[in-house]
Amino acid sequence: MIEKKTAVGKPADDFIRIQDLWGMFVPRWHWFALSLFAALAIAAFYLLSTPNIYTRTAAILVKDDTKSGSSTTMSEFSDLGIFKSNTNINNELLTLKSPTLMTEVVRRLGLNETYTVRKGLKDVGLYKSNPVAVSYRHQDETPVSFKIDFSSKEEFTISDVMINGEELETEFSGKMGDSIRMEVGTFVINPTKYWNDSFVGTSIRYNKGSVRAVTDYYATALRADLGNEDATIINLSIDDVSIPKAEDILNTLIEVYNEKWIQDKNQIAVSTSQFIGDRLSVIESELGNVDENIAGYKSEHLLPDVQAASSLYLSQSAENKKELLALNSQLSTAQYIRRELNNKELSQLLPTNSGIANVNIESQIGEYNTMVLDRNRLIANSSEKNPLAKDMANSLQSMQRTIIQSVDNLIVSLNTQIRSIRQQEAATTSQLASNPNQAKYLLSVERQQKVKEELYLYLLQKREENELSQAFTAYNTRVITAPRGSMFPTAPRKMNILLVAFAIGLLVPAVIIFMKENMNTKVRGRKDLEDLSIPFIGEIPQYFSKERKLGFKRKKQSYMKTIVVKEGSRDIINEAFRVLRSNMDFMAGKDKGQNVFVLTSFNPGSGKSFLTMNIAMSFAIKKKRILVIDGDLRHGSVSSYVDSPRIGLTDYLGNRVENWKEIIVADKKYDNLHILPIGTVPPNPTELLEDGKLATLIGALRGEYDYIFIDCPPIDIVADAQIIEKLADRTIFVVRSGLLDRGMLPELENIYQEKRFRNLSVILNGTESAGGRYSYRYGYRYGYRYGYHNGYSSYYGNKGEMGGGKWLVIK
Repeated sequence: MIEKKTAVGKPADDFIRIQDLWGMFVPRWHWFALSLFAALAIAAFYLLSTPNIYTRTAAILVKDDTKSGSSTTMSEFSDLGIFKSNTNINNELLTLKSPTLMTEVVRRLGLNETYTVRKGLKDVGLYKSNPVAVSYRHQDETPVSFKIDFSSKEEFTISDVMINGEELETEFSGKMGDSIRMEVGTFVINPTKYWNDSFVGTSIRYNKGSVRAVTDYYATALRADLGNEDATIINLSIDDVSIPKAEDILNTLIEVYNEKWIQDKNQIAVSTSQFIGDRLSVIESELGNVDENIAGYKSEHLLPDVQAASSLYLSQSAENKKELLALNSQLSTAQYIRRELNNKELSQLLPTNSGIANVNIESQIGEYNTMVLDRNRLIANSSEKNPLAKDMANSLQSMQRTIIQSVDNLIVSLNTQIRSIRQQEAATTSQLASNPNQAKYLLSVERQQKVKEELYLYLLQKREENELSQAFTAYNTRVITAPRGSMFPTAPRKMNILLVAFAIGLLVPAVIIFMKENMNTKVRGRKDLEDLSIPFIGEIPQYFSKERKLGFKRKKQSYMKTIVVKEGSRDIINEAFRVLRSNMDFMAGKDKGQNVFVLTSFNPGSGKSFLTMNIAMSFAIKKKRILVIDGDLRHGSVSSYVDSPRIGLTDYLGNRVENWKEIIVADKKYDNLHILPIGTVPPNPTELLEDGKLATLIGALRGEYDYIFIDCPPIDIVADAQIIEKLADRTIFVVRSGLLDRGMLPELENIYQEKRFRNLSVILNGTESAGGRYSYRYGYRYGYRYGYHNGYSSYYGNKGEMGGGKWLVIK
């Protein structure tokens, strides 16, 4: 524990004990009571006005082929290259939380439109149980809100209209089914199956918000995380005031996600299907024209079977025709792919399974389509300015150039092969010189017919395969746990809120009291004076009346004209004065000549007059002859105890009264207690005191009384106390608790060390009694309580009332 030096150079213990805190808090129990009441009332109001929040959770399994190494598609269609799955669980996790999916959920469920009713302090939402429905004839996305008051089962009034955040003072009246026109459009209010007579006389609040704002709210409220790092299970949860709404949001979100996933996976198949359909239309038209040409030519020229006539020559060229047919087919397809590459944009897919016999080109087209899909997905969630999107665009352009070069090389190769075969065919055809020109024409046309037929059949087969690939595309997810949750609300947590309110209710006044006490620079009690070397002769507690203010705090009694020392009284303040009296007796000792005491202080209001009169009364009870001199010639506080007589000390010092006995006032009941009032308030009190007549008076009074107490003004305000102190034997310095700044204690110590006042001692006045704020830390275990238990209060004098009689003038 760290010790610090006080202003007078002695170490002080800063340790705060439980008793110290107890002593600070218990007297202010009403603070805690009021704070607890306010905190609990606020907590109760919050609980009564806040709707309950419920949590619903669902779990879905995402089929990740990259981890499992298996495919859920049918193996017999794997050669098509369309059923490949490259699912990334982290990408799907982000996709589920994307605003795109949530926007669709909001639109399907109509979450941007709400109906609420007031029940108690809460606004209760009517999700899918609203008694009326607002339907728009001309849809407008402007946010609108209004209150519907039902005066009867058919009539209603619309008020408190808010359009785009601005309030309208206009009211609308109508009946069920009437068209209501506003700035946001025309709408109709119709009853639903939940409408009944109980809603008559009530109000329903309708609110239609922005789809984007509602989407942002629910996208933020949705929580999606992985159940395990090694698993592909995603846990979805959301909080809402309505349990059915929360469950519908999760179910619809999963449904929309599956639909979007299927749509994304079928983009390649849709593009391929469109390509095949276009080609089939063209080839079908060309094939029909060839058939018509052959039939017309034979009918016109009446040609016999040319093949039978030239079978001998054609047997040699049969093989050449077969190869030429296949090469022409490849060349036609390659040329079409080349044209498509020049016309396609970066966001468009290339046709796959086109029939090119080059495996390398098919693989390149597949990789190009995959990258196009990835780039389109990235742009959908960001923009084309995204650095990653730009990099992917550059990669696509590079791949496009590579594919074009490969197709060009294939076309060159096919043309070379075709020229070679045609050269061979030309040699064979030359042998048919004897055949008619008609036969040559028919051969050429029939060759074209066969090419078109094979290409047509090939595309028909691929179209059916493509349709099958779309039919066998399965969902990417499987629901493991349907939306469910506890029927108890997750928020607000009533017990936690009440406990926090209870803690705050106790903590706030405790902190305020603690800070107030620690920022208090005034003398607080006996402990603050322990570092002074000045003799400490007593501690007087604060005097309270028995009255209580509002039942919380006792009312402080004014010191003016208050005698609290009474014979036979055993209360705590009487015990304090008995302890003080015993200490002063011990201090005076056997030297009866040291019987003149001066009471002074630093501050006005320290209670000098109160202490002077009550100390005098405590000695008077012991049958001592006591004289109290009012030395404060400016205020005459002691004189007020005897109703401030007109003749007194100033009249004697001013030579208006010759005999001092004429100005002494005595108690009618206790003639051993006398008071010397100030009389007329003088204009020059300091000059009167400096006159030697006061010293003569005190010298004459020493032999007449056992103790003389002089009430003086504060030392730092006027010089009266310093003048009177020179005529006294002992100086009692009054320190008032809660009034004197602790910064003045070093000055008081210096006064004592420099011996500026005779036999200086200290009285601590105004500390609160047992149970007060300093009763433990600055308690009276050091003062009158200790004295009480050791017999200092055993003498009470004769039974009877003190301080309440009339005062008489001694002539």
